[in-house]
Amino acid sequence: MATIHRRPDTLAVGVLLAVVGGFLDAYTFIRHTVFANLQSGNVLLFCVEATARHWHRAVLLLIPIAAFCIGVLLVEVLGLSRVERVLRRPLRLVLTLQITLLTAIAALPDDAPEQITTVTVSFVAALQFSTFTTLRGIPYTTLAESGNLQKGLAAAHQWLTHKQPEAAHRAAQYTAIITGFVGGAVLGAVLTRVLGAPAVAVAAALLATVLALVIRETRRLQRRQAAPPRQPGP
Repeated sequence: MATIHRRPDTLAVGVLLAVVGGFLDAYTFIRHTVFANLQSGNVLLFCVEATARHWHRAVLLLIPIAAFCIGVLLVEVLGLSRVERVLRRPLRLVLTLQITLLTAIAALPDDAPEQITTVTVSFVAALQFSTFTTLRGIPYTTLAESGNLQKGLAAAHQWLTHKQPEAAHRAAQYTAIITGFVGGAVLGAVLTRVLGAPAVAVAAALLATVLALVIRETRRLQRRQAAPPRQPGP
């Protein structure tokens, strides 16, 4: 599996992305009664509609699934070494694309077809899901919390039963990610009810903050690598 390399791996970035994940889930559910981030629900509904021979509904469900697949494949292509040599900063491209698409959704009129929003969010979610897969060496996701809960509880159990400091650190990281997702869901629910469609601009602003953090951290790492090694004392 190709990955986008040279990715800053900070807790602040992970938590902000989890906030975006919770926000988008709340946004699409309140506005369109769907969870557009991940596709388990759409795959299930497709099977239900297909077995009931509701072909039109089944085909409509394939559209966000296809958008998610395209997003995953795009990240795979961007992670190829020969592509990275040309683009140089594919991570910034991914975040900029996410910000642009969410800003475009915020500008849509209220009577715009809901498929535009759900398909776009599915694509944006796929970019995020496939790009940000580890946090300081531990696997995680910013879009769904079942895996984070399981891994966080397992780490907490290891810490409590075996007194492993590393397990306590992992448990704290998962707790921060889960808290960020919950906070994002609450924020998304409140703002979507108040602002309607333009509320998704807040998610775009959060991603812009992530982009700024990525740029700052990348430059800091580059300065550290370029600094001459310290000479040993006499």
